[in-house]
Amino acid sequence: MASSGSESDEDDFAQIETSVLLGVPDGVIKSPSDLKDAAVSRIGGLPALLSHKVPFDSSYCQNCMSPMELLVQLWAPFEDSPYDRVLFVWACAKSACQRKSGSVRAWRGLRFNKKYASKLERKLTEHEREQSARSQGHKSVHQDVNPFAVLAPLDSPGAIPSQVSVPEEESTECDEDDASSSSSVSSLVVALASATLSDTSWQFAPSYPPQYLSTISEYIPPSEKSPLDRAARAEADGDGADQGSHPWASEKYEKSMHTDHVFDRFNERTAYEAQQCVRYDLHGIPIPFASDDLYKQLFSLSLEESGSTTVTKAVFNVQQPLPFRGYNATSLPSCPHCGSRRIFECQLMPNLINMVGRSSNTEGDEIATDEQRKEVVRKLLKGEPDGRGMEWGTILVFSCEKDCCLGPGNEEKQDAWSEELVLVHWDN
Repeated sequence: MASSGSESDEDDFAQIETSVLLGVPDGVIKSPSDLKDAAVSRIGGLPALLSHKVPFDSSYCQNCMSPMELLVQLWAPFEDSPYDRVLFVWACAKSACQRKSGSVRAWRGLRFNKKYASKLERKLTEHEREQSARSQGHKSVHQDVNPFAVLAPLDSPGAIPSQVSVPEEESTECDEDDASSSSSVSSLVVALASATLSDTSWQFAPSYPPQYLSTISEYIPPSEKSPLDRAARAEADGDGADQGSHPWASEKYEKSMHTDHVFDRFNERTAYEAQQCVRYDLHGIPIPFASDDLYKQLFSLSLEESGSTTVTKAVFNVQQPLPFRGYNATSLPSCPHCGSRRIFECQLMPNLINMVGRSSNTEGDEIATDEQRKEVVRKLLKGEPDGRGMEWGTILVFSCEKDCCLGPGNEEKQDAWSEELVLVHWDN
């Protein structure tokens, strides 16, 4: 029997959930405990650190040597890792530093969680029992991981109802039965209060107003114009067979004198959720911002074999290989500590610039002091620019695949503070 019209309509309007988690702003952080909690992901604010030993010059721009404002802090522990993990990204807003290497920096902080490590050992034992049960025909349920929004304000729109109150300097304890869960962040919240910033230089760092960063799944419509469908068609044609059906893994090479198709597709993909400030897709593929040198570095040009030669009585037609670009991260430098490859973790989106605003240590566009107001007026009267404003299109963060925590002699440490690789698509 043919399908009914209503069933066909439902198929037409069905949406596809991707592997990407989107970070969206979720209100100003006013709670003192949340501001100090390293497990509260945020936009702006001062960093909530896992250790007292983090040097303040980690936030310095490597061009002007001034401390930069924190753009985002992400609570992002790797699944089944005994380390609590936080990712930080700073960026310089001085006009003179834009488009220069070192004006955007990313760091990860690790701290060994002894109590959770023991739970992982019990979890491993339980996992072995599950494997044995599966071999006998039993089924197990897989749970997806939300890597960086474990905590969110319960009274805010779209908040994930998993907030836990965390006492300072203590880890959150969980029931012993939770140790068998498949996810350290969805079932065993190991949020730790941050190291206090009192009596350190961090308390005087420039900052944007702090905002909660909550996560939502990314959904895109299965229209013929969507990048996902283009990739699916490309895969059916033989493109990107080694990289699956990821919408940016492989694409036909397009040229135009007047149109940047890469930029058009970037806008098309991000338009499905205009509020997104962060795209988190560990082990995934970034969406390129423009057909610039970075795009050519990450998406190398290859030739697709088009198939057999066509011969007729009147025409001898030879189909030439078609050029296409496929994601290739082999050009990225390895982790300088353990030598492991670097993998894509997340990218910061243009809307983040709108959210943090132009002025540090202010609410919105207000100027903090009378002296600052006078300085702005003086510059405007003289026609001088204010000397601030970020110009990037998207910031890509690549992290150590093994999330290493090593000392000088390659010995395992209890905590670590490591700089990760940042690549920037600058706004043209």
